[in-house]
Amino acid sequence: MKKEAKNRSRKARINSVRKKLIEAAKNAQKNSYSPYSRYPVGAAVLAGSGRIYSGCNVENASFGLACCAERVAIFKAVSHGEKKLCAVCVTAKSAKPCGACRQVIIEFAQKDAEIICVDWEPLEKKEKITYTRASRLLPKPFNPSEAGL
Repeated sequence: MKKEAKNRSRKARINSVRKKLIEAAKNAQKNSYSPYSRYPVGAAVLAGSGRIYSGCNVENASFGLACCAERVAIFKAVSHGEKKLCAVCVTAKSAKPCGACRQVIIEFAQKDAEIICVDWEPLEKKEKITYTRASRLLPKPFNPSEAGL
């Protein structure tokens, strides 16, 4: 009985954190600067400390200078001293991290870190949530330790 109650309590905590992470990503999406693509994206990361950092995509007229929401959120966490991520959430229409973001996620996320993709459009208020793990994001990623770095 105690084990069952403990599992329910753990699941409730996980669901609570997931909800906070999703809400933080959705709020960040509202701040997206995407006048060229008109594709607003929000992201939030759960750091090892338990803090949540969020970010949005920021575009530039010189397209190569744009930065994805996931990297903004991760870089914000790293700039606050966080080096281990436990979860990453991205919200957008057909939300999925791009290849560059996947490599950055691999650099800082634990292998079992949860990746939450929320296919969400604010005006429609519909969402589809999918879950995966960081280790499944990118086959054969560049591994700094294997490269001797």
